[in-house]
Amino acid sequence: MTITIYGIKSCSTMKKAFAKLDELGVNYDFHDYKKQGVDKESVQRWVKDVGIDKVLNKRGTTWRKLTDEQKQVADSDVDKAIDLLIENTSMIKRPIVEGELTNKNKPILLCGYDEAEFDTNFA
Repeated sequence: MTITIYGIKSCSTMKKAFAKLDELGVNYDFHDYKKQGVDKESVQRWVKDVGIDKVLNKRGTTWRKLTDEQKQVADSDVDKAIDLLIENTSMIKRPIVEGELTNKNKPILLCGYDEAEFDTNFA
């Protein structure tokens, strides 16, 4: 399996995801987009595959701190929302798990932590 988990190291949800992957014996690379940033192509791919509503975290403080105008633009224009996600990586739902399951010979993209989904895909 070639898996990359994207997120922010200090996030409690990320800690759950790391622990679950470790428990399941999954090797992964970690990409801290708070420190390393994230490229537009990756965010576009995620949005294309799972939708902006799943990738954009509207429950966090970063979203709440945006102006009403910024929120309206993000809600009405996916490309502008993607630009906001790149500028404010804390608004990206965590974790994003991407890669290929070699034992199942299929690509994988998970957005957010769901223990049952991790079990289904990695067990």
